[in-house]
Amino acid sequence: MKTTPKITALVITYNEEEFIRDFLTSMDFADELIVVDSYSSDKTVAIVKEFPHVKLYQRKFDDFSSQKNYAIEKASNEWILFFDADEFITEPLKEEVLDTITKSTKEVAYWVYRTTIYMGKEIKYSGLQNDKVIRLFKKEFCRYNGKLVHEEIEAKGEVGFLKNKMKHYSYKGIDVIINKRNKYAQLQAQALYKKGKKPTLFHFLVKPAFRFFKHFILKRGFLDGFQGFMISFVYGYTVFMRYVKLWLLQKKLN
Repeated sequence: MKTTPKITALVITYNEEEFIRDFLTSMDFADELIVVDSYSSDKTVAIVKEFPHVKLYQRKFDDFSSQKNYAIEKASNEWILFFDADEFITEPLKEEVLDTITKSTKEVAYWVYRTTIYMGKEIKYSGLQNDKVIRLFKKEFCRYNGKLVHEEIEAKGEVGFLKNKMKHYSYKGIDVIINKRNKYAQLQAQALYKKGKKPTLFHFLVKPAFRFFKHFILKRGFLDGFQGFMISFVYGYTVFMRYVKLWLLQKKLN
């Protein structure tokens, strides 16, 4: 009978008081649990300290890849489970994770499909129906790449798929979403500025409109009702703000 390898669960946080308690509770099966916080201004840190077995680090945020790679370096175990605080690992998925790392011989990482819950509704379209991310991987073979936003794992080896889905509670209130998307847009604008990109009317008018059209019509977001409309709108808004912030950045620095 094989012994289950030890596993480290990681999460990076910034103002996650709504989800962090449930997240830490759901991850109590991990042999090590580490939180890297970006100096939250809400009750996130206080809640984390309620869990004496959790290791808490605080680090100034520069970009998502650097923050996550910092967390990976703090891990003591071979296998890493790296979820976001608003993602929930179900019991079937938990069992599959433990079974997988016990018998795995060749895969160094695993994709996990996500079921998105938005405004209290399970989203089945809107471009999110096949949403997946790498959430389970071996520390030795995997690191996040240098993208400022929507960072991805670079795995030096074969990547497999887990069958069970996790739940992603992506809606935290419209103000929170707009603030988060403005942050994404700022990071994207900085990346474009470094590449010497200059915004035009095409970027302000056509690209945001097409992004909305893509998610609401082509990705059938209209079948998700008002939630689908909101998801499509937010995607379009993010594209628009990306170029507004790029324009503002150029005005400021040039």
